[in-house]
Amino acid sequence: MEGFISALNGIIWSPALIYLCLGAGLFYSILTRFAQVRHFKEMCKLLLNNTESDKGISSFQALAVSLSGRVGVGNIAGVAAAIGFGGPGAIFWMWVVAFLGASTAYVESTLGQLYKVEENGQYRGGPAYYFERCLGWKWLGILFAISAIIGCGIFLPGVQANAVGNAVTQVFGDGNMVETSFGIVGTNKLIALAVILIVLAFIIFGGIKRIAYFTQIVVPFMALGYIVLALIVVFLNLDKVPGVFSLILSDAFTAQAGFGAAIGWGVKRGIYSNEAGQGTGPHAAAAAEVDHPAQQGLVQAFSVYVDTLFVCTATALMILITQKYNIQTEDFNAVTGAGTMLLQNVDAATEVASPAFTQMALLSVFGQFGQVFAGLAIFFFAFTTILAYYYITETNVAYLNRIFNNKLPSILFKVLLMFMVAYGTVNSAGYIWNIGDIGVGLMAWVNVLGILLIFFMYKPTMRCLRDFEQQKKAGGPFTFDPVKLGITNATFWEKRLAKQKAQQAEE
Repeated sequence: MEGFISALNGIIWSPALIYLCLGAGLFYSILTRFAQVRHFKEMCKLLLNNTESDKGISSFQALAVSLSGRVGVGNIAGVAAAIGFGGPGAIFWMWVVAFLGASTAYVESTLGQLYKVEENGQYRGGPAYYFERCLGWKWLGILFAISAIIGCGIFLPGVQANAVGNAVTQVFGDGNMVETSFGIVGTNKLIALAVILIVLAFIIFGGIKRIAYFTQIVVPFMALGYIVLALIVVFLNLDKVPGVFSLILSDAFTAQAGFGAAIGWGVKRGIYSNEAGQGTGPHAAAAAEVDHPAQQGLVQAFSVYVDTLFVCTATALMILITQKYNIQTEDFNAVTGAGTMLLQNVDAATEVASPAFTQMALLSVFGQFGQVFAGLAIFFFAFTTILAYYYITETNVAYLNRIFNNKLPSILFKVLLMFMVAYGTVNSAGYIWNIGDIGVGLMAWVNVLGILLIFFMYKPTMRCLRDFEQQKKAGGPFTFDPVKLGITNATFWEKRLAKQKAQQAEE
């Protein structure tokens, strides 16, 4: 099975997908005239919008929910894997995919807002919805919904949970070994798993509001705390910083692991981390209460910066400054010694695709406190990401229920997700990361090709951006009339505008 998973992963993550994601980001960056740079000030301003309703959440809450998905184990273990397999130069390609991917995030999240619907008293949207409503292709919406349920409900939660289990073992050891249905597992991992499952069940049974309230508190706190520790490491080693950046830039094109490995792992881990193009961000974007669809697109573009340019860079600097990393080929086996170890700074048995490099880096600077803090950061990063995965799964289950009119009990998917969390916690990292990559790749293929088709056929996001910029130049206030812009099937916004005009007429 593990061989089949690796082979399938290699097919999905062929160079075609890597260059498709980079190409789409560059394409949208040029067409929007680098809106991710031009509107940076507006992005920051929009974060202060705390308008919410009984049906929708605020822009900041939508940012927090989407960041809970973007800022996860990929920012810690994923960065370590990028360096371990692709060399320091992989970080440069993570930066590239984040900068270009911010424009992709704008496009997909604006579409999420534009074609959202109101169902059962709450806003829902995402790729499945905009493929059906914009393109008129239900089959593509169904295909994405199935991919998202498989990826976010089955494959990806295990990756996050696995990192939590490894982090607990790194800090506290295995504890007593006991026999379980998953095999022999340490008691400390089982305790961590029990805590995750109890808290997870409490929150996901409370719906999007409970997820939003939890993430708007936890996500900023954990991200800022993590970045502060990284800045301390940087300031304590200022003399090494120029050399680290020089290493990243030079290794990006003459990588120790080979140029192909650097760009491949940098882009793969970059997309996995910031999720631009995956189609996950639009689900949270659609739930936001905003005056114009482009506003939430810009907020979600900013979230890509927070994820990769801030949090991932913080991890990379800590690892590279302290030199707590190895570089190896993907076929290296620490037990048999087969494969190639290109650079060894720490124990060869250290799992590259795990939080170990980051924990070692913090341990070397802050002692035991650093290692414990890293473990806590991994727990919260992973836990909030699992919450985001649940919300995405729930949204796509609701979409399929609406089409097929076959009311599958949502509790089934809650239980399934919790089972995958349990499975991921106690299984090997390499295997579970490959499964997660398949989930990411499936969604990315469908979503990136889909939004490119939408652009070439209808260009709704460009019309939204021009309309937003014109209203901003005029000084506002912001309103949105899709019919005036030649955008069809944006029924939520048509009804909203009609209601606003009726209220104005009464006044």
